[in-house]
Order: sequence, then structure tokens, then C-alpha cells
Amino acid sequence: MVRIGINPLTWSNDDMPSLGADIPLERCLREGRQAGYAGFELGHKFPREASQLRPLLAAHDLALVSGWYSARLCERSVEEEIAAVQPHLALLRDMGCTVMVCAEVSDAVHGDRTTPLSRRPRLSDSAFGHFAGRLAAFADYLAEQGMALAYHHHMGTVVESPEDIDALMAATPPTVGLLLDTGHLSYAGGDPVAVAATHAQRICHLHCKDVRPDVLVRARAANWSFLDAVLAGVFTVPGDGAVDFAAVLAALPEGYDGWVVVEAEQDPSRAEPLTYARLGYGHLEALLAARERRGGKTP
Repeated sequence: MVRIGINPLTWSNDDMPSLGADIPLERCLREGRQAGYAGFELGHKFPREASQLRPLLAAHDLALVSGWYSARLCERSVEEEIAAVQPHLALLRDMGCTVMVCAEVSDAVHGDRTTPLSRRPRLSDSAFGHFAGRLAAFADYLAEQGMALAYHHHMGTVVESPEDIDALMAATPPTVGLLLDTGHLSYAGGDPVAVAATHAQRICHLHCKDVRPDVLVRARAANWSFLDAVLAGVFTVPGDGAVDFAAVLAALPEGYDGWVVVEAEQDPSRAEPLTYARLGYGHLEALLAARERRGGKTP
């Protein structure tokens, strides 16, 4: 069965650590379990040793879903990337994870509040080809280690738009899986349902992030930075914005058995974490239950 997980961004932000800095990890895990979630993705407050992380999660009956890895394949060789990933790979493998969230962050601007998203890095056709080749080799290595690469298209990076996703999927083998992020794709001007349908067989991980259309319109018009948009509330949990999650879930292949993960960067002082965690879980749980009754088919 598909399981519902959550990213700790609801409680504390990795790109802007001042958001939720005062919220202890224990509260994050406790409230996540109270809201109904079966697992968490990694955040910056989580220990990076399995001997410490395993009992911490077990105390709340939680699994580790996966964890973000910042690749720099535009800057370094496949061999250098393989060497760099070893501690992260070991942690995920020791914790029983089967997918690794991965995004290329060379020259990325999503963590810089002073840089508008229009200045995100872009690759020439030849540079994109070199990057895709290195990513494919890296994904092949991870597959040999029993770990699927889930590529995370992300605002402010070299793979952001629907066209970027299409190009990456066309230039790489199936070992490069796709992490579909509904919020980032909506921000980039894409249709999550259409992309889910087009690349259904490559999707191995799903981030369920909703968008507030009024904030998104202002963010685009004023060419905000990613973090300014986050602070203004461009993202929210499923059921509180404009994304049609029923259609997104229906577009997944019938045999999809990965995680669906609520990931909604918000300011916890303005969006009370447990309230929004419960809202997101409730919305997805109801939709997944309905999807299961239909056998995973579109209504």
C-alpha cells in the first residue's frame, strides 16, 4: 500500500533555518505521528547516524522515508559524486530506505533570499547533455547499491520547468527516477496532472505540496526570490490550495507503491504545524482510500 509521509519543513526549514529554529525535533516527530503519518524525510535537525536515528524514530513508530541529497554533477565527476554520497547513502540504506531524493544544486539560487528566481542557472544543450550523462551513471551506481534515485526538479535549479523535466527524462535511462513535486511544478508553470501522466512510469516518489494562487501570481509578477515566496505563503499542504491531488494520484500507475509525502514550506509562526499536518494528511488519506476502492484508476 501507498504510505503517507511528511517532510519536517512543516516545523523547521532547511533553506532558512531561522524558520522553526525554536521547535525541537521531539515535537516535530510527536506531532507528525499524532497527525497520522507513517514516516518522515530527513531534516537538518535529524541525527545522521543510524544508531541514533533508529531509536528516535522507533519511539514514535515512524519510518525514515528518504532524505535530500545535493548533487553537484555540473561541477564534479561521477567518481567524485560517488565518494561524496557515501555517508548519506549509508544512512538511508541502514534505515531501510529504497529511494534517495536528489537534486542538482550547482549555482542554484533557491537558498538565497537576495536572488530572484529569474536568475536561476540554465544549461546549454551540450552542458545539459554532459550533466544528464553523469546523472545517469550516478543513478546506475545507486541502483547497484539497491537505492533508486528520485530526481527532484526544484525552483531555482537547472531542472525547474516542465520542459526541463521532459528533456531530463528523454536524456536519461529509467534508473533516473522522477520525484514529482506538485508545488514546484505549479510554481514553474507546469500542470502536475499532465506531467504525472506523461512520466508515470518514471515516478518513484511524490511530494505533495499545494499552492496559493493569489500569492503565486504576486510572486511571479514581482520576480521574487524563492525564500520570499515561501515567507509570503506561496506553498501550503494538500487540500488548502489549487492543486487537484485526486487527479494527480489517479495519473500514477496502478502499481505505484512508493511514498506520498506532504512537503509544504511555511512559516510555522503563521501556519501552526500540527493543524496543517493534520489537514494535509486528512486530504491525502481520503483521496488514497477512494483511489484504492477504484483499483487505482481514474474516476
